[in-house]
Amino acid sequence: MPFDPAHQFASQVDRLVELGYPSLSGLDESSFRQLLEPLAEPAAAVEERDDVPFVVVVTRELVRPDDTVPLLRLVGGSRPGVVDRNHAEGDLATYHPVPELGFDGLASARAYLLTGIQRGEEFCNVRPEDALPVILGRGRTPLTIDEGIALVTHAPHLLEKNKCFMLSGSRRGDRRVPAMWISERAPKLGWCWDGNPHTWLGVASAAGRVAA
Repeated sequence: MPFDPAHQFASQVDRLVELGYPSLSGLDESSFRQLLEPLAEPAAAVEERDDVPFVVVVTRELVRPDDTVPLLRLVGGSRPGVVDRNHAEGDLATYHPVPELGFDGLASARAYLLTGIQRGEEFCNVRPEDALPVILGRGRTPLTIDEGIALVTHAPHLLEKNKCFMLSGSRRGDRRVPAMWISERAPKLGWCWDGNPHTWLGVASAAGRVAA
């Protein structure tokens, strides 16, 4: 079917409502939809490109990643997403966007659009620390944990065997790089070392972010 950004936006908002994001955020459904409604206009202007033209990102300012990861599913799968045991209790809250993302006004945003997303399988078997300058040199940006969750929520087909991805836009001041992969037929949020290449992990990136 032809790409219809307005329809895509409405479908993504409906998906978040179906998953229970309003209650997780402490809002009723009407208030939650009103929060996202200002993003409809910029979404309608997005052109079809890359692996996914845009996804609606609901950030940890509204809903904790610990609560949204279990809502993830693989295409055709029923097993809930999991946070890898190597992420200790409270670990996800210690990750923050890297300065290169230039978040500025989005730092405290509760929701925004991530546009022009690529899974980044070209960076499979490339060390994350080597992939990052290439991505930035193209004028693109690596994804954060919140954005990785949003991508798998709205485009689960991008997470598949041997084509998973790191989220180099979130760091905690050490060598750990969070990543989304498949384990026991379920999505898993884990981490790898910045200096270690993995044949099955690329580095996801996006063209930009748009606030309301």
